[in-house]
Amino acid sequence: MTLAPARQPDKVSVPETREKRSRADTAFQAIVGGCSLIVLIALGGLVLLMGVGGQEAFRTFGLGFTFRNVWNPVANDYGAWAPLFGTIVSTLIGVLIAMPLAFGTAFWLTAIAPPKVAAVVGTAVQLLAAVPSIIFGMWGFFTIVPFMARHVQPFMMHNFRHVPGINLLIHGAPFGTGLMTAGIVLAMMIAPFMTAVMRDVFSAMPGMLRESAYGLGATRWDVMWKVVVPWSRTGMIGATVLGMGRALGETMAVTFVIGNVTSVGWSLFAPRSTVASLIALQFPESPAGSLRLSSLLALGFILMLLSFASLSLARMLRKDGK
Repeated sequence: MTLAPARQPDKVSVPETREKRSRADTAFQAIVGGCSLIVLIALGGLVLLMGVGGQEAFRTFGLGFTFRNVWNPVANDYGAWAPLFGTIVSTLIGVLIAMPLAFGTAFWLTAIAPPKVAAVVGTAVQLLAAVPSIIFGMWGFFTIVPFMARHVQPFMMHNFRHVPGINLLIHGAPFGTGLMTAGIVLAMMIAPFMTAVMRDVFSAMPGMLRESAYGLGATRWDVMWKVVVPWSRTGMIGATVLGMGRALGETMAVTFVIGNVTSVGWSLFAPRSTVASLIALQFPESPAGSLRLSSLLALGFILMLLSFASLSLARMLRKDGK
């Protein structure tokens, strides 16, 4: 009995294989390029929509619309400085509060906490980042606002009202709403995002660097300040910009606690407004084609330019840190 020879597999020519790979690469490049083009078109269309929509406001009030301290719907007279000032100051307060919280939490999770505890706390931080912004606004309205009105501002007024410079920051009726309250709520919102990014950056740091520093007798403070911070500077800047971007455009949480008064002043406890909160409150009441609606769209356009400026500044800082 003779056995039939085994069937040899069909050989695929090298040119045919290269042709298939070339087609797959071409299709992949087309898909990826199309996705990036869609994002670019959407972003350009958004900027164009805001710019064209706010054209009437810029034509009526000129480029000085950005620095006009007036918002009077009755007289049909508008300016962007009051909400823009509130946006910038509340964002800076939120970032200044959130940055040390995020850095300390991330460093503790990666360098000090036991692995099991770090896993639980890290998961809790990530869940906190998923809380809707309106929940933070309600929490701020029912918790932070009364606390600021009953305890913080009266204490500050009683002890520091005669101190030059500080009295300008604390004067006003104790309503509880204002830039400081908005900054605290923003800090609680953006701190989980910043913590998550910084934790990933610290975790990616080679363990040999820490171990070498500890082996040379460095303390935890030395390791943090002289090893972790220089190595993670770029990631920390990225985390800060991520938090700042969310704080600049936050709407509902700020609307609950800032007081929504279109005025400019240095008191951190006086009611103010932001660009996002003003648009959210007055957009439904603005008729189509009105100067008021055009002014709101111009505010959105200025806010986008402010976001682009902060992103450009962050890229410059990242380049300097390399």
